[in-house]
Amino acid sequence: MRGVIALALIAWLIPAAVKAQTVTDQSVMVNRAVTTVERLRADPSMAESMNDLLPKARGVLVVPDLVKGGFFFGAQYGTGLLLVRDRSGGWSDPAFFSIAAGSFGLQIGLQDAEAIYVIMTDGGLNAVLDNRFKTGASAGVAVTVVGAGAEAATTTHVGADIYAFSRAVGLYGGLTLDGAGILPRHSWNAAYYGGNPTIQDILYNRAVNNPQADRLRNILAR
Repeated sequence: MRGVIALALIAWLIPAAVKAQTVTDQSVMVNRAVTTVERLRADPSMAESMNDLLPKARGVLVVPDLVKGGFFFGAQYGTGLLLVRDRSGGWSDPAFFSIAAGSFGLQIGLQDAEAIYVIMTDGGLNAVLDNRFKTGASAGVAVTVVGAGAEAATTTHVGADIYAFSRAVGLYGGLTLDGAGILPRHSWNAAYYGGNPTIQDILYNRAVNNPQADRLRNILAR
């Protein structure tokens, strides 16, 4: 009898366990974001600055897979996860964004990068949310780049709105890719949380939650 009960209990638990461990594109990207944060925070060229800035950050945009390259016509594309800190110091769940840009000029090569944008001010956060991040100083946003392989978009080294940390693999020569768009991936946010949450619902109202993102939130809070 006990054996039958045990088997029944296992049969009941398995579907729940499988459901909890379901692998989706979104969960894979969250796990890659965790790896990016761990790797860049351990990098000797970035660790001190990043560990000093993160506890004071207003938000963080983690981009685990920023790929750029081309032959005369260049492009860059990636997925970013944006998290916002509330006034009590807790991190929101991530909202997914797409990052894309293109330009035409003398350029050749391929580069695969991972990046973390540590957002220190409301102005910097609004620039990301309003798709003005790439315009930098012209939007009144100061960006400081830290780490090898980061795009040379530094406008100031003191009191920046956003600090960009980046590691890159591969070679890329030519013009800087301008005009990047940072737009919400609504289909990914809907798939990850269910329903049709807005960016406001995820980042500010905290109306949705996915326990799969807990590790990312916890590692940022360290």
